[in-house]
Amino acid sequence: MLHELNIRNLGVIEETTAEFDSGLTVVTGETGAGKTMVVTSLRLLSGHRADASRVRSGADRAVVEGVFSFDASRSPEIADLVEEIGGYVDEGEIIASRTVTSAGRSRAHLAGKTVAAGVLGDFSAGVITIHGQNDQLRLIDPVKQLSAVDEFAGTGALVASYQEKRATWLNLDKDLQRRVKAKRELALETETLQRALETIDEIDPQPGEDEELKLSITRLQAADDLRAQMGLALGAIDGSAGDLDMDAATAVDLVGQAENALRSDDEQLNALADRLAEVNTLLSDIAMEVGQALADVPDPDELEGLLERQAQLRELRKFAVDVDGAIAWREEARQRLASIDVSGEAIEKLRAQVEEARTSMMAEGEALSSERKAAAKKFGAAVTKEIKGLHMAAEIRVDIRQGEPGPHGLDEVEFQLVQGGHANALGSSASGGELSRVMLALEVILAGKGRTMVFDEVDAGVGGKAAVEIGRRLARLAVDNQVIVVTHLPQVAAFADAHAYVAKDATDTSVTSSVKLLDDGERVDELSRMLAGLESETGRAHAEELLTMAQEYRESL
Repeated sequence: MLHELNIRNLGVIEETTAEFDSGLTVVTGETGAGKTMVVTSLRLLSGHRADASRVRSGADRAVVEGVFSFDASRSPEIADLVEEIGGYVDEGEIIASRTVTSAGRSRAHLAGKTVAAGVLGDFSAGVITIHGQNDQLRLIDPVKQLSAVDEFAGTGALVASYQEKRATWLNLDKDLQRRVKAKRELALETETLQRALETIDEIDPQPGEDEELKLSITRLQAADDLRAQMGLALGAIDGSAGDLDMDAATAVDLVGQAENALRSDDEQLNALADRLAEVNTLLSDIAMEVGQALADVPDPDELEGLLERQAQLRELRKFAVDVDGAIAWREEARQRLASIDVSGEAIEKLRAQVEEARTSMMAEGEALSSERKAAAKKFGAAVTKEIKGLHMAAEIRVDIRQGEPGPHGLDEVEFQLVQGGHANALGSSASGGELSRVMLALEVILAGKGRTMVFDEVDAGVGGKAAVEIGRRLARLAVDNQVIVVTHLPQVAAFADAHAYVAKDATDTSVTSSVKLLDDGERVDELSRMLAGLESETGRAHAEELLTMAQEYRESL
């Protein structure tokens, strides 16, 4: 429900705030006062196109802000939308706003977050419905007409089931056409995949094998250097290996000679000789360990085989950057190959599936058509009853014809206006006023609960008793919904629970408008003005009579 509407620098309105409650609120005012700016504001909050010409002359921007309340349990889609954008709800209220600059730029906000204008449209679709002259023209749209029939008939589940079956049929048929047209391409793809799999299987890579090979090859390539270095070390220590002159003294010999030279009766020299003996023992241990390490150096003859294997694995780079990637690609290729079947048997099997899916879809479509046709007469009769109550001497007929399976079923619908025994399409034969009344009749018949409905010029081309009947129906709608009506008819305004007046203040240089709620006395004055064009005793008496009649009707609902 809309609680508050703040408007700044829009049209002739410099700045004003309008408060709304449940029930029926009418908006009236003199010609040029800016009544339609209320509807324009709500259209902006509904994500409609922003028009820079609507910005008040001399202002750099227009701002519209609406405060809405909603029940998350009844409108989970709104709650999901707010959560998706990361917005917040303040005690069950959401603030939506739209800014339009004089340069034509627009910015939208919802629940404290900057959003695209389309998001405002998604939000408003769940909380508010606006009917104006352009919206009345939607009555002539066959898709909208079919939607109205479905809403009346309660065929939503059937429509959803049909659309699901149609999607299955379309997907299968698309696959069939693709296979038939691309049979040669699929055959080539199959051959390519098979060759690739043969190549990978022949190489037979193991997970992580390329990295292990790299480490082994690096070590083998260094084997000769390691042998030479360790041989030199052993030769220097004990002369057991290496290219040293065997007649040259080794570390062991030299240390032994030094030890023998220090052996004497002198305790200090003997102590040093003992330490040299320990060094000789340590050199012997080191020589033993170096010798063992030398024996463990891999045979360089293995290197050639490892390099050949590495070259084989490099062939896999045409499939992936490493061995593990090539193994994963092989698995995916096997799955893809298993899914490709270009044999005639496979295509015939798919063709049978397509026909089966089409039969299932058509059966659901026929069931949907039956429900629609059964509801069409009742729907036409209900709309006819309502428009006759609105003093429209005509009949509404709903013509449903079966056509090709489309996104909404097998049916094509046309609302027809029957006048003088002649039936013509509603769009080509109804006047603006008649379209307004048909639209109102549809709203009365299809009305749910808890919605906000806005009507602009719903009473266009209407007067007298028909205007009174429009007021009554709007009052009925307002029992379970919030209804806001911009009107110039006192017969409609009299049925309001609240009356908002757009007042115009004109000077030699500017025109400024504001919105105020009228009390009972001010309502009489406004209705009198609307009736007679000026305030008079006769006009006031007529206005009071209208208010009394409307009050009695509202109390009877």
